[in-house]
Amino acid sequence: MTDPIADMLTRIRNAITARKAKVIIPLSKMKLHVAEVLKNEGFINGVSSEEDGKQGLLTLELRYDNNNDNAIQGIRRVSRPGQRTYARTDQLPRVRSGLGIAILTTSKGIMTEREARKQNLGGELLCEVW
Repeated sequence: MTDPIADMLTRIRNAITARKAKVIIPLSKMKLHVAEVLKNEGFINGVSSEEDGKQGLLTLELRYDNNNDNAIQGIRRVSRPGQRTYARTDQLPRVRSGLGIAILTTSKGIMTEREARKQNLGGELLCEVW
């Protein structure tokens, strides 16, 4: 697999389209941190990881409201292996005029663009969620 983050985002997008309550993804540290950011921002309900003897599994509980609408309306990969996208502090994007988030990896770890602005950090833009 050349892009595990894109695979994770695609699995989430497909689970939302199929109205699934949970999605199971192969585990990695970066995917776990991205999932924790999504949970902290209120896009998913829960994150759990378990060992399966190989790589491990990451289980995400998707969040739906009373009308069965998902909290994630859209999710998009920004920086790809063939075209990496980096942003300085003053160039960090505002997703949907502040209604969404951009997740980026910095020297201090994986965080949203709001946290990166507060800490005056730039980094690689992983994805946008709204």
